[in-house]
This record gives sequence, structure tokens and C-alpha cells, in this order.
Amino acid sequence: MAKAKNSVVTKAKDLFNTAKTYWHTPPKGNYISYKEIAYLSGAGFGVNWTTLLASTIALNAGNFLVGACIGLEPMDLQIMLNVANIVGIPLGIFRSWYYDNHHLKGGKFLPFIRMTALPIVLVSLLFVWLPYEHMNYITKAVVVEVMYLLLNVFLCFYNESYTYFQQIFSPDAQERATVLSISQVVYSFAPTLSNLFIPLIAGLTWGLNNIWTYRIIYPFFAIIGLVFSLIFFRKVKERLILPKKQPEPVRMLDAIREVAKNKYYWIIQSANWVVFLEGGYGVVLGWSFVYAYQGQYEPMYGLANTIIGNSALWSMLLAPFAIKAFGKRNLLIAMNTINIFVLIGLYFVYRNILLICILSYLNMFVNTFWNIIQHNINADMRDYHQWKTGVRVDGLFGPLGMIGTVIGLFTGMVYPTIYEKMGLLDDHSVLYNDTMRNNLFEVLILFSALGAFLNLIPFLFYDLTENKHKAYVSVLKIRTMFENYSLGEAENEEIAEAMELILQAKELNGKEKAAIDKTALKNAKRMPKATPEEKELRSVAIKSARKDIRNAKEQNLAIERAPIIMEDLDKFSTKAGRLRISQAETDIRNGLLHYYENAQDDLINAKSLPKKTKEEKEIRSDAIKNARIKKEASSLIRKYGVENLIAPDEKEKQKLLAREHKNFFEAMKTKQEIRVYLKNESVYRRAIKPYTEAEALLSQAKYYSNYDNIFKEYQTVK
Repeated sequence: MAKAKNSVVTKAKDLFNTAKTYWHTPPKGNYISYKEIAYLSGAGFGVNWTTLLASTIALNAGNFLVGACIGLEPMDLQIMLNVANIVGIPLGIFRSWYYDNHHLKGGKFLPFIRMTALPIVLVSLLFVWLPYEHMNYITKAVVVEVMYLLLNVFLCFYNESYTYFQQIFSPDAQERATVLSISQVVYSFAPTLSNLFIPLIAGLTWGLNNIWTYRIIYPFFAIIGLVFSLIFFRKVKERLILPKKQPEPVRMLDAIREVAKNKYYWIIQSANWVVFLEGGYGVVLGWSFVYAYQGQYEPMYGLANTIIGNSALWSMLLAPFAIKAFGKRNLLIAMNTINIFVLIGLYFVYRNILLICILSYLNMFVNTFWNIIQHNINADMRDYHQWKTGVRVDGLFGPLGMIGTVIGLFTGMVYPTIYEKMGLLDDHSVLYNDTMRNNLFEVLILFSALGAFLNLIPFLFYDLTENKHKAYVSVLKIRTMFENYSLGEAENEEIAEAMELILQAKELNGKEKAAIDKTALKNAKRMPKATPEEKELRSVAIKSARKDIRNAKEQNLAIERAPIIMEDLDKFSTKAGRLRISQAETDIRNGLLHYYENAQDDLINAKSLPKKTKEEKEIRSDAIKNARIKKEASSLIRKYGVENLIAPDEKEKQKLLAREHKNFFEAMKTKQEIRVYLKNESVYRRAIKPYTEAEALLSQAKYYSNYDNIFKEYQTVK
């Protein structure tokens, strides 16, 4: 007993010392200190409660507030949601563009989190305190719609910014998964507490289907969350792998064209288009407690939610290890498959409230893995896009996502139609009828199981492995180092990290992966363990054998990454690379505005090039891309004329933006002038794109030519 106690004390001391060591400085190879992990956890707690009241406001019949409390019918709610989605399309496009083009201080996404938290709390408080009791049906519907639109102006900025931020606080995928897991374990206490106490208090007072619950109880949590949010978000950082020079503005249409070629983006989006079906079962738990058994178990709903929410804790703790062991894709497919069987099981037991809770516990357990995985696969997809195109895009993935919004206008009618066909309109008291409620549950559960199956299919085609992603991030670090070195801004640590990646890739490129030999581990496990000395020797031998296996696996992974890194380093010395440079030099000689009379013929010839080998495919792809850029430039030059294509004057734009107005008409005149300026700027940039693309290519080739000088500097520093 004493020995066990000493062991616990020793481990506690080791844990304390480790936390102390890495409190301000991250462990080697990582980016985030333990102190920042603590702040990330507090920030997440704040997010959960800041949006708690706002998140209870949803335009669907399953929502207690607008459905049961305010009394709006399912189909009307869906029509209102469609209107909100249509209004949200231009707002979403603006958000997407603004994320990638603003110049606010404090980061790419953090400024929006800090600015929108207070308006969310204020608008959601106003929403629930409006006197719906004294309004007729049409007035209620209009007021709810207007308030919902106003709330979402701020809430969408807040939620999107927080989602994007979680993808860029570390460029390392495994560290990101680990930190997300730790921080989610901590801030999961926020929903745990709210899920426990709100239904408990509601059950003892007004109930979840009474608006006074939302007026009195919810604001307390929202205000505390706001305080937490404002404090902790000031202590965390974003980490993007970008050169230190000011990035060029990202044109929306250019970004959309490039995003459309990203296969991983479409895989993720296609899964999102069908995920609405999977959520139909979500009302089963809440409605069972509130309406089944004549509502006698409603006060227990909070306790059930708390116990079910506890399942997420285990998912969060296991997620980093599961991701490392199986990979994000395989883990996601496995969890989704389990969820399908859980939903099928729910179909047969939904009349038993205890079994509903058990299956809801399993459902929460498997779905929580997705909460961690989704941030990582979206971050991986963006890193892949930056590697592929050379341009970092985050927000401008959004406009193409509006396709999903349009699809949602039609798919969103599925569940409201089911509700109305099954007899649920504005009076939710019909759910006290067991036959009606059970029939509705059966349909909802079956549709949810179908949705889970459809959601699984796209990820069967997702092949962006953890090791591929690590190779792409390594290339981004190397490119950034070369560019920063050319600008005279590369730091010693940055040079050392990039050079070590290069030297390792050079050493391992072309090597065969070694077979993993576990003989030593098996022999170590067979060693005697009768005495303490034998146990110690056996333990040391096992640890040593496992370390050798890990090292061999790491070596094999590094061998897989080496060709990707070397391909980027050697891209200007291959046949395709030399052709790129030759073409770029020709384009520079042609000057800014060249007619490219043969652009259409060049495109036809490019498409006819052979594409049997990898090199041939690369040359053909480059030729097609180059010809298309020139064809667009040629058509613009012919349309507008060289004499009308004038380089935009940034000072003129600033004057227009700073101009003061005495009345509305002057303001509208300035707005029109700005619109004309931006259009001319866009046309000019596209017309000279062959030149600017060539200039960028030759600049990067020049950066890479500094390798020998950088290597000498690296040796000196080392």
C-alpha cells in the first residue's frame, strides 16, 4: 500500500514538474504552451455559454422556444428558415471574402470573436423578452424572423470565426487534435452544468416549453459566458505558415475557381449536404422526457442530459490516441458505422426511456469524435489547398458552400413535412398522445439512420492521410523559409527547422521502407519476471523494443514524405519546371498587356498533349492552365482596349473611402465610384495575370536558388 501511495505521489510530482516546465514554453516540436492550453479551455467555456441562449433559437418545430413556447407551425418555420438562408447567402459571401482580405489587428479570426460576443448576448436577450403573448400569429412570425436575421448577423461571424480559429492555433495536426481534446474536456463542464441545472430548474418552475424559462434562467449563463469569452480570447494566438510580407488581396472569383478544384473540399461538402437527415432523431430524448408518461419525468431531463453528456468526456480523452492509432478517416468511418447501428437499435427500444438514455449515451460518445475530427480535416484540407495553389484561403471556401444553403432550401422541407403529415402543427400538446408521438418517432429514427449512412459514403473517398498532410506542411515551412530569407527576415530557428526537413528528405528519398520486426519485443515479453530484478530487466527490454519499433515506423513515414518534399525542391530542375521557367521568361518579355492572339490555339494544343506519364500529365496541366489564363487576358484586352486598362491607383481608392458626405445622394455617388474603381481594378489584374503569374514563378525560383547560401548559414548557426 505504501509503495502504491509513493508511486501516486511520484507521478503527481512528475506531472506538476512537467506542467511547470512547459507552462510558458511548449515542448520541443510543439507550438502551444500549457498556459495557452488553459486559456483555450477557458475560451471554449466562454463560447459555450455566450451562445447558449442564442443557440436555443432555431426555426424548426423541434425547437422548444419557437415551437412550443411561441407557437409557430413547422411548415411556417421552415419557410422562415428558407428566407433567412436566402438573406444569409450574400452575407455569407461577404464574410468569406472579408476573412481573407481584412486588415484588423489581432489576427485573422480572433478580432471577430472579440467584437461579436456582446451583440449576441444583447440581441438574444431582447429576442426572448419581446411580448409574444400579446401578438397575433402573423406579427409573431414577422418579429421572430426579423430578430433571427439580426441575431445571425453576429452569431454567424462568431461561430465561423471560432471554428476557423480552432483549425489554425497549431499547424501540427496531431498537436491540434491533442489540444482540442484537452481543451474540450475542460470546457465540456460548461454544457455539463447548463444541461444539468437548466432542465432541473425548468422542471421545477415553468418548464422547457414556457418562455419564462428562457427569460429568467438562460441570461445568467450567457452573461457569465460573455465575461469568460472576453477575458480568455485575449490570451490565445493564431499560427498560420505564411511569409512575413503583407499578403496580396485574394479575389473572390479567383479563389472560388481554385477551391472548386479541391477534391477534399467536395468530399466534406457532400457529406454536409446529407447530414440534415441524421439529426431527425434529436427530438426523441427531449420529447420523451417532456411529453411521455404525461411529463412526470421532465425534472429528470437535466440529470439524464448530464449523464449522457459525460460520454463526450471519454471521447475527448480517447480522440488523440484513436486518431494517432487509426487515422482521422478510418476513425470517422468506424464511428459513423457504429452510429448507424445505434440508430437502428433506437428504432426498436424508443418506448423505453431508460434504453433511450443508454443509446443516446452511445450516440453522444461516437458523435463527439466527429466534433474533434471535423476541425482537423477542415484544417488539413486548407493546408493541402495552400500547398497545391500557393495561396492561403480560409474564408473564401464559404461562397461555394452556399451551394449547400441552396440545397438546404429544399431538403429542409423534409422534416417539417413529416411533422405536419403526422399531425404536429402549432399545438405541441398533441405529443402527449402516445400513438401519435411513437409513430412520429419511428419515422424520424429511420430517416436519421438513412442520413448517417449517406453521410458515411463520401469519406470512403477521402485519402488525405496524416503523413501526406505532414509532408505538405513541411513543404509550406520550406517555401516560407526561402521567401523570408530572400526578404532578409528569416530567423535562425526557422532556417534550422526547414533545413533539417530538407536534409532528412534528401537522405531518405528513394530508400525502401523497412519491414517492422517485432521479434525483439516478443522475446522481451518472454523474459522471466519472478524477482524484482527480473521484472526490471524485462520492463527495460520491452521499452527498448517498443522504442525501436516506433523509430522504425517513424523512419518509414519519413521515407513516404521524402518524395513529396524533394519534388517541391526540384520542381524547377525537372523538364516540366524548365518549361515553366522558359514560358515565364517569355511572358515577362511580352510585357504587362500582351494580346496573346494564339491563346485559343494554345489551349487546343495543350489539351492534345500526351498524358501517359506523371511528367507528361504535369506538362499538360501547366500548359492548359497557362493557356486559359492567357485566353481570359486576351479577351479582356480586346474587350476594353489597352488604352483603357490602367493600373489602379491605391491612393485614389483611399480618397474615395475617406470622403465625407453631406447627404444620402453624395454617399450613393461615392458608392458608385467605388464600385467602378473595384471593377476596373479586377479587370486590370485579370488582364495582366499572365505577367504577374510569371513574375511570381520566377521569384520563387530565385528564392530556391539561395539554397547553398542558406545551407552555409545553417551550418554556422548549428
